[in-house]
This record gives sequence, C-alpha cells and structure tokens, in this order.
Amino acid sequence: MPTKTLMIPTPDGRADAFAAFPDDGERHPGVLMYPDGFGIRPVLTEMARELAGYGYYVLVPNFLYRHGPAPVIELPEYIGEEARPAVFAQLMPLIEAHTAERTLRDADAYLSFLTTRPEVSAGPVAVTGYCIGGLLAMRTAAAHPGQVAAVAAFHGPVGADGPDSLSEITAQVHLGHAASDLTPEALGELNQALDAAGVDHTSEIYPGTVHGFTMSDTDAFDPAALRLHWDRLLPLLGCTLANG
Repeated sequence: MPTKTLMIPTPDGRADAFAAFPDDGERHPGVLMYPDGFGIRPVLTEMARELAGYGYYVLVPNFLYRHGPAPVIELPEYIGEEARPAVFAQLMPLIEAHTAERTLRDADAYLSFLTTRPEVSAGPVAVTGYCIGGLLAMRTAAAHPGQVAAVAAFHGPVGADGPDSLSEITAQVHLGHAASDLTPEALGELNQALDAAGVDHTSEIYPGTVHGFTMSDTDAFDPAALRLHWDRLLPLLGCTLANG
C-alpha cells in the first residue's frame, strides 16, 4: 500500500498530511479523512491504509498545522485515564483556536489538493472525521455541497453549529455517536433537525460506547464499535462514489 507524507498549501501556510492509496496505477475516488484531536499518529495512518485498501485515495491532513507538524504535541503510545489530563491541557487551546473560519479556509485547500492528485479520479469525494474531525467533516460538506457526496462522522460534536448549519448539506450522511456523548432524546432532536434540513442520513448511537470508541490507542476503544463503523462507512462510500 503506497503512502506519502505531503504538504498542502493553504492561505495560512503549509499543512502536513498523510496519504494512502491502492498500488495499482489506477485512479480512485478521493476521501478526505479528518483525524481526532490527537492528530495523525499510527492508529490514524493504519485506518487510512485500511480504507485505501477498499479502493480509495485517502488524505489525512494535520488540521492543527499552524502549531507545527504532526504530532503537534508529544503523545504517549497509549492514551489512558492517567495521560488524558496532561494531553488535553496542551491540546484544547489549540483545538479551540481552530475556528470555523479557519476550518473553511483549510477545507477549500484540502479539497483542491485532493481532487488534483494524479491518483484521484474525477467526480465527487467523501469526507470522514473522528471526534472534533467529525465537526470539521460536517462543516466541509456544508461548504462544498456540489463536491462532497458522502460525509461520515464518528463520536463527533456534529450538532455544535446548530440546526441552520445543516441546510446546505447535499451529501449522504452517516453519524455514529458514542452513548456517552448523546442521550436518546438529544439524538431524536438531532435527527429531527437533519430531517427538517432535508439531509439524507443515518444517525445512531453505537451501543455501550464512550467518546473515542474507534481509536485503538485510547482507553475508549471498543472493537465491536470499530467494526460497526466500517460496516456503516464502506457501504456509504460504495453507493456515493464512482468506482468505490
């Protein structure tokens, strides 16, 4: 599986990124994958490789590039209960500085870069995201309705921008929520807002999960939920992206 470390030009500098894609000399649909707040690291590059193995060019940007290349802070190999306070104390100010305006400037640059890769086929792309990356994915889909055909967000604060933010989304959407992040009542309200905005979506709580359930290098990891994530993501991409 070929992989590359790339530099994406943006209005605010150059964002380092990781890319994985099939080794067959063909062009494949593009997927922009936003990492969680911990950023690009072995678990994320492995997920990108796995998705690429199904026939996609997967681009994972370091969305905190303004603060340095990934890893932006030094991370332990395993992010458990003891490590979390120190990690979050360093990361949260950086994440909070990543405003909606920055997100949209970067999204323009990331999509422009992705769609002009020689390994990426013409046509729409998909955007996926984890944790805060889920919110970035939804913002990207709303800002690029003609270009983003599918968006998937996992344990992300996807409703943070309010119901009006959903009205521009034309992509098919899957939202996989952690049970610790969303009550059934809040899920109902979110899904009503998606319905009212006319968004074609599936949106569900993954049973028994806590925030971060897809990430195997954290104490939130849930292997069954990660499998469910693939079971939802792959059919979504397959039905929305040509040659997927």
